[in-house]
Amino acid sequence: MKILVIGSGGREHAILWKLSQSPRVTQLLCAPGNAGTQQIATNHPVAASDLPALLALAKSEAVDLTIVGPDDPLAEGIVDLFQSEGLRIFGPRAAAARLESSKSFAKGFMDRHGIPTAASSTFSELEDALVHCRTASYPLVVKADGLALGKGVVIAQNQTEAETVIQQMMVDKIFGDAGATVVVEDFLTGPECSLHALVDGAKYLLFPDARDHKRALDGDLGPNTGGMGTISPSRVLDAAMQERVRNEILEPFVAGLKVDGLQFQGMLFPGLMITPQGPKVLEFNCRFGDPETQVLMRRLKSDLLDLIEATIDGRLSEVHPIWDDRTAVCIVLASGGYPGLIEKGKVISGLESVGTDPDVEVFHAGTAWKEGKFVTNGGRVLGITALGSTLEEARIKAYAVADQINFEGKQLRRDIGA
Repeated sequence: MKILVIGSGGREHAILWKLSQSPRVTQLLCAPGNAGTQQIATNHPVAASDLPALLALAKSEAVDLTIVGPDDPLAEGIVDLFQSEGLRIFGPRAAAARLESSKSFAKGFMDRHGIPTAASSTFSELEDALVHCRTASYPLVVKADGLALGKGVVIAQNQTEAETVIQQMMVDKIFGDAGATVVVEDFLTGPECSLHALVDGAKYLLFPDARDHKRALDGDLGPNTGGMGTISPSRVLDAAMQERVRNEILEPFVAGLKVDGLQFQGMLFPGLMITPQGPKVLEFNCRFGDPETQVLMRRLKSDLLDLIEATIDGRLSEVHPIWDDRTAVCIVLASGGYPGLIEKGKVISGLESVGTDPDVEVFHAGTAWKEGKFVTNGGRVLGITALGSTLEEARIKAYAVADQINFEGKQLRRDIGA
């Protein structure tokens, strides 16, 4: 089977790495890919946002299956487009992808179907949002309604901070049109947890839990990022809480899809806060998470292709994946300045000296191959992902390799999983 994976991050490299182990896969393609994906797939210089060119690529290459990595093409309707042309593709249609591309839409869905989440208000007028801030309790959370690369969430400690960030989103447009509408919600307390569940429209298949570290700096300080590292399992979701997640979030979600007439065959990736009152949804994502996918693919022992095809065909009840019971840890190496302004083209050294420990994989994200060398080409550059019989063993293995790799401005958190 010939498979096209759309995207260029660590998520896509990890998906391709796992697919390459399937005996049913004959050829892998990636668009646009990175310097890591080119080692196991044929990269094509087509942007993930260029839907007509992606369609043309899939047709010209006679691709049997396309897997969408990023959120933007899903929101723009790539699944609708491919399906209208008779092409097989993994992901929700645009109407269902609004659960990620519009936080206000997702809030309405959760309210309608009794899914626990923070109380919130949505504003499209600046003055209305500012009036709300004058009587709100702090801290509170301000979110850009649209897609903002995982960076459109700010915790405001007081009225001045709230008004400033709302001004930046709605007037200064630091996130472009994504911030034209803002969602202001109550601040929740408790440990965070990321879930992944394949959804075939009628049933779901829950993956092991993971925990992302969103803030840029140690101690969960600094601005939000797309993710600086992950662990799986999360160590915050015991059996009783997992049952609550199934009953209070996943079951109502699938039922809500049917009531609202939303076609969703893909990956649901909700971010959760385990509050004193129980699990609450911070946000819905409608695709594999990054860097969560890197730890999940390391733990998955079954054929990923079988799971994806069962999702598309509505056969999730027939598949029973096997998972490695060890702990996985991913350490992200990022460019200097991330998540703000960065410089690309920094030579990466040390990759050639990384050992052959089968428990450690290096997944590329923002990398390119230039003049015979690996160079940086984005904010998050590499994900060092290790398995260990304990969390600490996995951390030691991952950080040992992370310290062997260098490039100018390299930054990483030292407390992933600590």
